[in-house]
Amino acid sequence: MSTDDREIEIYGPPAFEPGEKVRCLKHIRNDGTVPGREVGEFVVRKGEVGYVRDIGTFLQQFYIYAVEFVDSRSIVGMRRDELVSLEKEIAQ
Repeated sequence: MSTDDREIEIYGPPAFEPGEKVRCLKHIRNDGTVPGREVGEFVVRKGEVGYVRDIGTFLQQFYIYAVEFVDSRSIVGMRRDELVSLEKEIAQ
């Protein structure tokens, strides 16, 4: 059982695959984990396009997608609800 009311995401397949083109759905600020950027500085802007590089997990519950955003020169760990696939949008 989870200590969180949210689903245990890793019981299912990842929402995105490595190499998939995605768009960020919200502004992302540095929480101190992005080297070379000030804490609180925007590292990714809403609408910016990037590519999933890798998939990891957090707290044995959630997938974390390492997304490379070319325009902002950032690789940022993102959650499923912060991204939308541009490839699946086109396919629909």
